[in-house]
Amino acid sequence: MITEPKKRDVALVVDDSPETLRLLTDALDGAGMTVMVALDGASAMRIVDQITPDIILLDAVMPGMDGFETCRRLKRDAGLRNVPVIFMTGLAETEHIVRGLEAGGVDYLTKPIVIEEMLARIRVHLANARLTQSARAALDVSGRFLLAVNRQGKIMWSTPQAQKLLADSLSVGGSDELVLPEPLQQWLEQAQKGSRGSKTQAAASFPDHPELRLYYMGNAGANEFLLRLAKDSGASLPAEFSSELGLTTREGEVLSWLSKGKTNRDIAQILGLSPRTVDKHLEQIYAKLGVENRTAAAAIATNAARKNT
Repeated sequence: MITEPKKRDVALVVDDSPETLRLLTDALDGAGMTVMVALDGASAMRIVDQITPDIILLDAVMPGMDGFETCRRLKRDAGLRNVPVIFMTGLAETEHIVRGLEAGGVDYLTKPIVIEEMLARIRVHLANARLTQSARAALDVSGRFLLAVNRQGKIMWSTPQAQKLLADSLSVGGSDELVLPEPLQQWLEQAQKGSRGSKTQAAASFPDHPELRLYYMGNAGANEFLLRLAKDSGASLPAEFSSELGLTTREGEVLSWLSKGKTNRDIAQILGLSPRTVDKHLEQIYAKLGVENRTAAAAIATNAARKNT
C-alpha cells in the first residue's frame, strides 16, 4: 500500500544576519522542515501574503521595522493569529521579553541560539497550535457561538456563527479589528474579578443590540477570555402583555421562555440569572396569574401571544 509522504512543516525565519539565517536554515531543514527566510519585516510581510507558515522565528532587533512591530502587523491578519511566533533576541532584559509577548509572541530564544533547545521549543509550540486549531474547528462544526477577547476587549478569535452576529454589532478600528464596546469592556473587567470570588453580572447586552448577550465562560489563556454569545430575539412577551397580566418586564421574559418549553436552568442561563432567582420569579408569576404550575402559566402566555397576532 502506497502511503502519502508526511507534510513538512513550514518555518519562516526573519533575521537581518545572513550567518544566523544559514545556521537556522540548516538546522530546520535537517529536522524535516521547509524553511523560508526574510532579512527584514517588510520581506516577511510579503512572504506571508503568498504562503502561511506553521511557525515563525523572528529577530527582535532589526533595522527599519523591528521584530515587535513586525509581529503586531502579522497578528492583524486573521489567517496568522494562530501561527506561533518565537522571538530571537540577544536582549535578555525582562522589558524586551514582555514586549515580545505583548506583541503576540509565544516564546523567546536568547542568542546565541542553542539548536537543540530551539527545536524542542518549536515541537512544543507546533503541537499546541495543532491542538488549538483542532479544538476551534470542533467548536465551529458544533455550531457554538463562542469568541475570545483580550483584556482590552479586542476579539482574538470567534467561531463563524459568532462572527456573523458580531459583524453588525461591533465597531471596526483602523486595522479592521473587532473590539467590544466600552460598556462591555467594563463588564468584562468585572466578570474577571467575579471569577475570583466577588459577585458580578453573569451576562451583559450590547448597548445598541439588547437582543445580543455575552456570557463570561472563564480564562482561555494568560490574556484571553472565553465568552459565549446568545441572541435573545423574541425572548420576552410584548410590554403590553406583561402589563396586562400584571407582570414586571423580567417576569414577562421568564414567562415567555417558560412558554417556549425552556427549563428553569435554561431560563437562568439565557437571562443571566441564578436558578434560585428564576424560581422566585416563577413563584410571583404563578401568584399573579392565579395558577399553580408552569403548564397553566405557559397556556396563559400562549393565549396572550395569539390574541396579539
